[in-house]
Amino acid sequence: MSEAKNDTTSNDAAQSVATDLAPSISHEEAVKHQFVPSDFVHLHNHTTYSVLDGLTKMEDLIAKVKEFGMESVAVTDHGTMGGDLTLYKKAKAAGLKPILGIETYMAARGRKDRDPAKDKQRFHLTILAMNNQGWQNMMRLSSLANLEGMYYKPRIDHEILEKYNEGLIVLSGCASSEVSVALKTGDYDKAVEIAKWYKSVFGDRY
Repeated sequence: MSEAKNDTTSNDAAQSVATDLAPSISHEEAVKHQFVPSDFVHLHNHTTYSVLDGLTKMEDLIAKVKEFGMESVAVTDHGTMGGDLTLYKKAKAAGLKPILGIETYMAARGRKDRDPAKDKQRFHLTILAMNNQGWQNMMRLSSLANLEGMYYKPRIDHEILEKYNEGLIVLSGCASSEVSVALKTGDYDKAVEIAKWYKSVFGDRY
């Protein structure tokens, strides 16, 4: 009974969470717009659910977002969606719009490759659910990362990301993303190639 209730809560969360992030005003209007705190949304946050990495308590994050006058916030913990339901419940209780996400690990090659000489490197990819389908696909990716891609960290790869891309928004950062690492190592052509792949799969969701 409790599992069914939790499933319903998760689905309700995904339905209310995600939003169309496309610009709602023109460039000309944006130039004249007097921006206020509610115009800004943090889309990349780590909490204590990012074990040995994040220090922010969910309650403190929600309180600070409210204090700053923002109306929405995302949580993107490393390799886990463990805090998403907590974010949803606490954000809704505080009158905020929660955005469910994850910062997943991208395998250097395939998620099933485990050659110590080639596969210790991994990249970061921030993913946000924009609707219920995205929520379902994000859970699939997280599960496959743990069941098939675990090698030091739970990893996904381009194959399953493309397969389960519907309803997801991906960000090009952070400094450890595929594009960023290519740029840091001076491989501009590689960075462009990677960006083009993401654009071909996600379109305006990248």
